[in-house]
Amino acid sequence: MCLAIPALVSELLPGDMARVSLDGVTKEISIAMVEDVAVGDYVIIHVGYALSKIDAEEAEKTLALLAEAGALQGAAQ
Repeated sequence: MCLAIPALVSELLPGDMARVSLDGVTKEISIAMVEDVAVGDYVIIHVGYALSKIDAEEAEKTLALLAEAGALQGAAQ
């Protein structure tokens, strides 16, 4: 099963890379496939690549559902 999840862009890096944050974890990902990414945007990520941007409201709903299902670290706290 593959899972693509929304993450918040916290920093833009050189070379079409960005730092994203998800449930307190930060990770560097490629944003080469998505245009006009800015700090504060939510992107859908899968295996280290941003696939598309997503509306903040929709991202927060998805993250809440994942937390409810126990799929995020913060759900256990």
